[in-house]
Amino acid sequence: MTTTAAITQRLFGTTPAGEAVTEFTLTNIQGSSIKIITLGGIITEWYMRDKNGTRADVVLGFDTLAPYLEVGPYFGALIGRVGNRIANAQFALDGTVYQLAANNGANNLHGGPLGFDKKVWRASTAEDANGPILKLHLLSEDGDQGFPGNLDVTVIYQFTHNDELAVDYVATTDKPTPVNLTQHCYFNLAGKGDILSHKMQIFADHINAVNEAQIPVGEPMPVANSPFDFRSPGLIGERINADHEQIKNGFGYDHNFLINQKTYKELTLAARVEEETTGRLLEVFTQEPGVQFYSGNFLDGSLTGKGVIYQKRTGFCLEPQHAPDSINQPQFPSIILRPGAEYKTRTVFKLSVKE
Repeated sequence: MTTTAAITQRLFGTTPAGEAVTEFTLTNIQGSSIKIITLGGIITEWYMRDKNGTRADVVLGFDTLAPYLEVGPYFGALIGRVGNRIANAQFALDGTVYQLAANNGANNLHGGPLGFDKKVWRASTAEDANGPILKLHLLSEDGDQGFPGNLDVTVIYQFTHNDELAVDYVATTDKPTPVNLTQHCYFNLAGKGDILSHKMQIFADHINAVNEAQIPVGEPMPVANSPFDFRSPGLIGERINADHEQIKNGFGYDHNFLINQKTYKELTLAARVEEETTGRLLEVFTQEPGVQFYSGNFLDGSLTGKGVIYQKRTGFCLEPQHAPDSINQPQFPSIILRPGAEYKTRTVFKLSVKE
């Protein structure tokens, strides 16, 4: 089936502050489509064919704006300024200690309670030979959620005719500040049920071992002879309840895998996920050094969207990123962006069908 590529838009809702939130639908020539809203750059729907040509929505999300404004699971959202956890919700930079909101126990999570997922981004559209483009822009002002510096951020989504969602992040600042942006899409390649029978492969020899607060501790842990060895494809559910300290600390999988990158910032295949009943295949390529694999452990049936009750492990995330708490752990690659430098990174989510 071939169709005409298109970009359409409609009003998705209005925030309590009176800001209009627009929904954009990007359709490629395969007839696949992605919906993205200007609140948080959230991917709300992704319709993809299966091996029989039947289309289904393969991401978790909501029908309306209101649930996206609540404290929630970050369905489909852009995450910033700093994805993942910052220990004790504070960090020191150039001799100044910055205190952030503690919104995950004692830690700061995903940039704070009003992180980039809760901001309305400015949008523009374009199209080239590769497919439709949605360009989002945000100015995060000095002191936003406790972070220093005016951070100017652009995220470009391109939905290619090969069913790839390319995500390009660019940011500049006028003061030194930590930056670790990511995308928090929850996938279910079957379009229903749980994700335990999805076959996962992660190209990583090590993870960041974490403590009970899910902050990295000690040296990177080899995945060999552990439930975290996805170097060969394995079912997500096969070892998810293993009697292993790291499984217990993450309540399942909620860990940063240090991907086998030949050179820093090289676009690398980080993970590959297959769902056999539909034939759908997801591949994640990134320039980031790690990918957080999260198996939907905290979904508990209290959320409903698009006619689905989101029970435990009905979706999984692969969030390309630098390691959690990098700002406080100098042995990790730096996430400090300084004036005159440019933060730039690319991630590609590619869906295909294994016939």
